[in-house]
Amino acid sequence: MSATRPLHLAAEIGGPPRYDAGSHVALARLAEGGALDFVTLNDSFARPGPDALAVLARVAPATTRIGLVPTVTTTHTEPFHVSSAVATLDWVSKGRAGWHADVSTTEAEARLFGRRPAAPASALWQEAGEAADAGARLWDSWEDGAEIRDVATGRFIDRDKLHYVDFEGSTFSVRGPAIVPRPPQGRPVTVIDATSGPAREPAARYADVAYVRAASPNRPPRSATSCAAPPRPRPRPGQPQGAGRTHRRPRGRRDHPRARTRDRPAARRAGDLLPGRPGGPRRAHRPLAPGRGGGRLPPHPHHTGA
Repeated sequence: MSATRPLHLAAEIGGPPRYDAGSHVALARLAEGGALDFVTLNDSFARPGPDALAVLARVAPATTRIGLVPTVTTTHTEPFHVSSAVATLDWVSKGRAGWHADVSTTEAEARLFGRRPAAPASALWQEAGEAADAGARLWDSWEDGAEIRDVATGRFIDRDKLHYVDFEGSTFSVRGPAIVPRPPQGRPVTVIDATSGPAREPAARYADVAYVRAASPNRPPRSATSCAAPPRPRPRPGQPQGAGRTHRRPRGRRDHPRARTRDRPAARRAGDLLPGRPGGPRRAHRPLAPGRGGGRLPPHPHHTGA
């Protein structure tokens, strides 16, 4: 009998634009009570309302276990600031943060910034992969124990345990080190939607979790087989998200922080967003009960079940 793997479940808690995070808090609590692994919150520059990072920072103290994964656009933004914002969410949530790296492809969104015209998807996803690489190096730029908080001498950090990253990308460069202490997870979980062709290479190289769409119980989705990585577990139809696992050589958290990102740890399970849950997530034994006001979790955008 073949060994079974745990099924990791997630839910999108977006919906119509809102300026009050109350509904997001209620849906996140509902998902947490239903033993889901994490919730996502989609976002784009064209979407009205607070950005997803800010909303989930509000959700974090109202939840205790569930992972929080906002969409963060790497186009037109500064990787240094993206890294700082994701690290801050990890601190606020006490180690439950992830981030869904996405790109902006439209001229309308490019005009909001006026810095450059819209670029081809292939170039944008190359930049997104570089942003994920730079972000991971910035999180590693503080060694463990860099915070000393010595009141007597007035020293907050040990400067010898902070390091430059000196990252040079195709469209940006980052000197470092980070201005936010190393996140509780070390490196918050990186998520990429691997269903489009240009996104598959950065998903294989940098993602801890890759979204895929399952078409058949006997055939892996194209996005899983097209990534430049060893075969992944075959998702089941109706699975809200395929958590495609990339494979990289393990690297301890205490290794030298300037090690190359391609040597980062083997991809973490979606369940790793949940501290204190060895052996994977629990399965819900009953349908999710309606939340306050009779609300139900909306279907995830990557759900393909019949």
